[in-house]
Parts: sequence; structure tokens; C-alpha cells
Amino acid sequence: MGRSRRTLPEELLLLALDPATGTTAQPQSLDLGLAGAQLVELALAGRIAPDGDRIAVVMPRPTGDPTLDSALELLRRRGSPVRAVHWIGGPRLGLRQTYLSHLERCGMVHAVESQMCGVLPTTRYQATDTAISREIRSRLDSAIRTGVPPDPRTAALAALAHAVGLGKHLYPGNEGRSSRSRLRDLIRHDPMGGLVAHAVMDVQNGVGAPPRRPPAPGGPGRPADAVPMRTASHPGPMARVAAR
Repeated sequence: MGRSRRTLPEELLLLALDPATGTTAQPQSLDLGLAGAQLVELALAGRIAPDGDRIAVVMPRPTGDPTLDSALELLRRRGSPVRAVHWIGGPRLGLRQTYLSHLERCGMVHAVESQMCGVLPTTRYQATDTAISREIRSRLDSAIRTGVPPDPRTAALAALAHAVGLGKHLYPGNEGRSSRSRLRDLIRHDPMGGLVAHAVMDVQNGVGAPPRRPPAPGGPGRPADAVPMRTASHPGPMARVAAR
């Protein structure tokens, strides 16, 4: 079953998973949030650190988590600090499905096969241990309710949840307005989480797009800072249609 310590990408994904539908809220922005959550997790592990609006590798030693280590290696290969907005805005091939498959192997979610419109095969995911999701949610609720500065991990989770638009999913309607406002305010309690959350929002708003190189002879150009995210570290049923 689940481990005693979960990574921020895993927690963000569990937070976004709708128990009623088995789909993830805010799927497009969630992909950006997962990439940002990897950066925060690497920072908490002492592998990277903020350098202005950029991310610098300070310790290239692997963490032992294959997906995080893939991101760390790509950052290391850059050779110089990379702007957070460029990193988060780069292609993330199947990152959400990679983490869903990983949570399934860990026993934290259960995949339910179904069909979309009665034709297209799709997969929905149900949490197998709702206590884990409740514990994650209760940390946010406590930070919002008490006003006490949360620990860096919870502060970063709150910042990412706000950045990807989970506020309306977690605290819907007019009655949740004050909670959504306080969720947004928690962004100031963790510098790295704040940097990453603002980068996620900038990408969604089209701010700070990577510069493009002139087209090479005989081939199209590509973003100068676009880096493909390898997801082969977690083999799984990648052919499934990701939960939307």
C-alpha cells in the first residue's frame, strides 16, 4: 500500500482526483503543476535551489525516485540555471499518466476501465485508501482555518493547488470564497513554492514564453528551452487514455 512519505507531485495529483468521477480536475493546468511540484520536491531534497527567477542544481546526487531523478538529470545537463517558467512550460510527455500509473502500482489508486461515448477505451482512477486523501486535504484545511504558517511542504502544496486552479474544486461556491482567498495567501509562506506557483500561472497566461531559434535549413525550429520529459522511468499502461 502507500508509503509513509509521498512526494508533492503525488499529493497534488491525489488532491485533484475527483472521488465521484475518477477524473482529475483542471487536467491541462495540472500537467504544469506536476512539473512545478517536481521542482519543489527536488528543492526540499536539497538538490536544486532558486537563483532569482531561475533554478540551479546544487547537488546532482540522485534522490532514488526515478521520475524526480530524470528531471534532475535534465536540469543538470543544462549546465546553467534555467528559468522556472521555461522549464515548466516545456513539453511534459505523459507526466500525469506516469504519476497515475505510479500511484496505481503503489496501491493508492485503482484503475477502472470504461468506454467514452461507448467506443473509446478510457481509464478512471479511484483512491483505494481515502484516509490518505483526507490527510492531505486536512493539512490544507488546517492551514486555512488556523492561519498558522504551515510547514514548507504544505505551503508549497497550497501554492501549487492555487496555481493550477484547484481552489474552486476544493472550496466551491460562494461559501468557499474566503477559503479560496486564504489558499491563495498561503503562497507567501514558501519561497520555492511561490516561485514555482507564479511560474505555473505565467505559463498559463502566456507570459515568459521561451524564445525560438531561427528555423534550421531543411527543418523546423524548436523552442530554445524546450526539454522533453522522459517518462520511461515508471513503466506502466501508458497506452491508456489518461483520466481527464
